[in-house]
Amino acid sequence: MVIKNVSLETVCGVTSKFPDNQLAEVAFAGKSNVGKSSLINALMNRKSLARTSSQPGKTQTINFYNINDAMYLVDLPGYGYAKASESEKKKWGKMVESYLQSSRQLRAVFLLIDIRHDPSANDKMMYDWIVHQSYDPIIVATKLDKIKRSQIEKNVKAIRIGLNVKPGTKILPFSAETKQGREEIWRLMDEVIGYEA
Repeated sequence: MVIKNVSLETVCGVTSKFPDNQLAEVAFAGKSNVGKSSLINALMNRKSLARTSSQPGKTQTINFYNINDAMYLVDLPGYGYAKASESEKKKWGKMVESYLQSSRQLRAVFLLIDIRHDPSANDKMMYDWIVHQSYDPIIVATKLDKIKRSQIEKNVKAIRIGLNVKPGTKILPFSAETKQGREEIWRLMDEVIGYEA
């Protein structure tokens, strides 16, 4: 998809009602500081559409980005953020859960995992939980530029084993720095929403 216009159309907090969108939605989930905002900015060819921060836990809302009036990219709040209170975490969890259960337009969930590390207990829980909601998560292995080329295969395998992914699960290495993997992610997004150029 060639990006002509992007706008942050709806921001849902804990008490908001979700929009009744008519366009296909693709959601992005990942733990705090995994590079979700950087990925969204890279996908959109924008520098600061999604606010990036060295402080984890910046995204505490569900953000709906309208792309070309053709689809929505949905940015879910980061999980596993240590400094948030338990009650805050529960609220975010409930919000994400109700979105995944209630969206009629959601076509795919991309789960971001840092390629440098084995998946955490939180990552595993999120993966299982997305599967439990009847979605097949597509894994994006972020921060690809931070490891050597020779390590990619081994680290992707560690993610595959660590999450115990279902056979056939796609794992896409990605770097926000070099934009490597961007085209593959777009191809998959176009595919899941049935977009034809």
